[in-house]
Amino acid sequence: MIFYSLALALALVVCAPYWLMRMASGGKYREGTRERLGFVPARLLYEKSKPVLWVHAVSVGELLAASHMIAELQSRRPEWRIVVSTTTKTGQALARERFGNENVFYFPLDFAFAVRRYLRALRPRLLVLMESEFWPRLLVECERMQIPVAVVNARISSRSWPRYQRLRFFWKRLLNGLALVLAQSETDAKRLKAIGAAHVCYGGNLKFDIRTVEPAPVTQVLKETIPPGTKVLVCGSTLEGEERILLGAAPRDVLIIFAPRHPERFEEVAQLFDRSGRRWMRRSQWLKQPEPPGRGDVLLLDSIGELASVYSLATVAFIGGSLVPAGGHNPLEAVQFGVPVVMGPHYENFDAIVTKLLEANAIRIASPENVNAELAELLNDAQTSFALGERGFEVFAKEAGATRRAVEALLELAGDRA
Repeated sequence: MIFYSLALALALVVCAPYWLMRMASGGKYREGTRERLGFVPARLLYEKSKPVLWVHAVSVGELLAASHMIAELQSRRPEWRIVVSTTTKTGQALARERFGNENVFYFPLDFAFAVRRYLRALRPRLLVLMESEFWPRLLVECERMQIPVAVVNARISSRSWPRYQRLRFFWKRLLNGLALVLAQSETDAKRLKAIGAAHVCYGGNLKFDIRTVEPAPVTQVLKETIPPGTKVLVCGSTLEGEERILLGAAPRDVLIIFAPRHPERFEEVAQLFDRSGRRWMRRSQWLKQPEPPGRGDVLLLDSIGELASVYSLATVAFIGGSLVPAGGHNPLEAVQFGVPVVMGPHYENFDAIVTKLLEANAIRIASPENVNAELAELLNDAQTSFALGERGFEVFAKEAGATRRAVEALLELAGDRA
């Protein structure tokens, strides 16, 4: 652990000039600095008499997967206080909206001084980590304070697997002490056992239990204003370089809705649309005085938290982060509506989900060179498009149930310490 801490400290020193510059230029990097350094916010220090359960979810995707589980745990154990930490600003905003500002904070840096402050202040009955948040110092400090740690929706992607294998001597000592690991897939369970996790079992993927119930404001207005018969292509969570490819690949008679993954790129994408010669609108401005969008128009979804609902309007959905080597994003946000989905070849972050969909012939994988052909076929062949969407929804419905299994396992684990 000494070498790990030294390496982490060195990395922070080396990167300090870059982060200081970013902090000076924008609030995104400045927000939460004190909390990350171990200064426990006063809002967390009330209701000390309640048993605390701490859930950590990195960003929006992990938080959405955990939300139903957290709500169910709170319903089953109203006497508990559930606090939630995130790493990103977007995750923090969503968590505060769903669970209250007083129960949400930024995850501390993985140094003993920062981690210990939170553990001593919260004294959690149980710490729940989402997916693959195996922070070494945090795990060591929890073991020293006899705080059990559970990992839910645990996964090791194909891209990360070789690195874990090379360092399995390091991970074995840390992961062997985990009280419970619920793996997303049988493959993930085997990999976790191979690098030293002892209490591993298959739990399924919580993301199959996500349901978008309430339509977002923009979704409601679009439903009322899109002319009947208009084909809609929703390109969600796109990254740099993907908007240009998709704009060129999409048929000219289709309404395209773009939702860039990172809000700080909204202006950059807007400039791309300006140069494209297409008629386009910003959601933030268009919603003030909406006019019916025409075929061939482009709508920039410059908002947070509305994309999942907007997928319900799609004739076809493209899931971003996959035409460039970024690991992809969650296709289930669109699949849940029976919408046919296309992704690029880089889907490592959602390998288990995409594999299940591929096995059922329920998703299309396209390269930058042939994405135009894939989109054109699905947009123009209603029968093929409908069948693909139906198969995807069948997979989605069949794989549900991971949340229930996680809740029961966590209640049993926390109950042992009552």
